Amino acid sequence: MKAIFVTGGKQYYVGVGDEIYVEKINAEVSTKVEFTDVLYVDGITGKPNVKNAKVVCEVLKHGKNKKIIVFKYRPKKKYRNKQGHRQPYTKLKVVDIITK
Repeated sequence: MKAIFVTGGKQYYVGVGDEIYVEKINAEVSTKVEFTDVLYVDGITGKPNVKNAKVVCEVLKHGKNKKIIVFKYRPKKKYRNKQGHRQPYTKLKVVDIITK
């Protein structure tokens, strides 16, 4: 069974047993999180959501991605700005996809 759900402003296409990285969620490790903003489940699409559908996930870990460098530069103006950024993430495992 496959589903598309929304979290953190992004859409994820998942199946049972998949492990995905999403924007950081405020939940403890090894707890279950339910997503009710489901757009698609096995041929059923919702406008805007599929009714009574949930994607249940287990939180595996929290962390930060590799550092990226944001460098701004304006030629001939003596402007240089260097900044780093590490995006926090949550690793999830899809436990169940529920429809009624």
